[in-house]
Amino acid sequence: MAADPAGVAMHVDGMSCVYIDGRWDERADAQRLPVVDPATGATIGAVAAGTAGDVDLAVTAARRAFDAFSQTPVAERLALLTRMLDLLEARAETFAQALSIEMGAPIAFARASQVPFAIAHVRAAIEVLERYAFTREEAGYAVVKEPIGVCALITPWNWPLYQITAKVAPAIAAGCTVVLKPSELSPLSALLFAQLMHDAGTPAGVFNLVNGTGEVVGAGLSAHPQVDMISITGSTRAGVLVAQAGAVTVKRVVQELGGKSPNVFLDDADFATAVAKGVQSGMRNTGQSCSAPTRMLVPVHRLAEVEALAKAAAEAFVLGDPRDEATTMGPIANAAQHGRVLAMIAAGEADGARMICGGASPPAGLEHGFFVRPTIFSGVTPDMRIAREEIFGPVLCIMPYADEEEAIRIANDTPYGLGGHVQSGDRERARRVARRIRTGQVLINYPAWTAHAPFGGYKTSGNGREYGVHGFEEYLETKAILGY
Repeated sequence: MAADPAGVAMHVDGMSCVYIDGRWDERADAQRLPVVDPATGATIGAVAAGTAGDVDLAVTAARRAFDAFSQTPVAERLALLTRMLDLLEARAETFAQALSIEMGAPIAFARASQVPFAIAHVRAAIEVLERYAFTREEAGYAVVKEPIGVCALITPWNWPLYQITAKVAPAIAAGCTVVLKPSELSPLSALLFAQLMHDAGTPAGVFNLVNGTGEVVGAGLSAHPQVDMISITGSTRAGVLVAQAGAVTVKRVVQELGGKSPNVFLDDADFATAVAKGVQSGMRNTGQSCSAPTRMLVPVHRLAEVEALAKAAAEAFVLGDPRDEATTMGPIANAAQHGRVLAMIAAGEADGARMICGGASPPAGLEHGFFVRPTIFSGVTPDMRIAREEIFGPVLCIMPYADEEEAIRIANDTPYGLGGHVQSGDRERARRVARRIRTGQVLINYPAWTAHAPFGGYKTSGNGREYGVHGFEEYLETKAILGY
């Protein structure tokens, strides 16, 4: 494999490597998993499918490296994280281009959000580590926080680099060693990141990468007796399988899973601006975000107004080639998900929801990629499939309510509990409603994002938290020393 990071992104036919114990190893005879450009549907390369043997080699390397790395001074880990940060910033454009190729992120969005937010997680890990007290003395005892051990990190295809840094950075900060299994559907950014870790001078075995399927690599990591912790971002189904496999060896399992987030518009909200922002929030990244606010709850007497505002906002998206800087919505990231989104649009129609824009027919001139027009349904009721199941595409449900109590009841009437939004001109009223929404994160009036706010789910949206100090502490064990 070329050391040049741009070569990883542009010469995808050569991706027959794993990164284990500080070096790239060829797997020329391995099964190949195709890499598909979602803007065209064309296969542009392939990655080596890791095996159970590769998993064991990577875990063994991580276990061997753990004793020394877990004892490194904080200053040494800060220096490594700083080198990682510097290289991410220097290679930001290369990462943005890779994201646009592998999962169809519009290049402007990749540059403005996908890459900067990923960088922010490394910066946040540095800021947490700089001030974290690993030993705290109490009356008669001390509490010591220690790295948990070898961590298997399983990341998704929708925010590939962002989810890698959200896991790798705090794990490294804590003194853990890691084996990364990225999504086989968006592997380019992960390969670039592995090269970055190598170039940052990461000690051998501290960071390892094995591409492959969930059925082989994900399952192998989940069941491996030398893995101490698993952190997975993915579907609820995948999270359940990982937790079941990990339970045999009593691993810590941190899961950030599916969502069906409500966006509650109270009657005193600024509808003229907040509705458009709600559509943008629900459909950014082509709607492929687990916390996307895809259920817009509005007062029934404002329904017609909201429909008009939402339709105008949806129709303002510019669909097209993700490499075109004018594009604001790219394709769905892969063929399977494209089929899922189209099936859910059909389900909305079958259940009697009223489509006010979009639909299943492909956008004119974009028939060969995995494109879906921004689609909005209104008059959606809580029993409909589109209101209950995660769609993961640019599909928004407008749901009317009669009063505030009904709005809260509808917001919580879901098996998920990842994110939520509240729009109101009265901050105290918004705070009161936010406290009653059963989700791990609630945003009031579209605040600025921060990599320090804890993120994770209630109910089937997961266990544990990521980001900032709360995410960092997931990678630590707690030891009490009496008589300290």
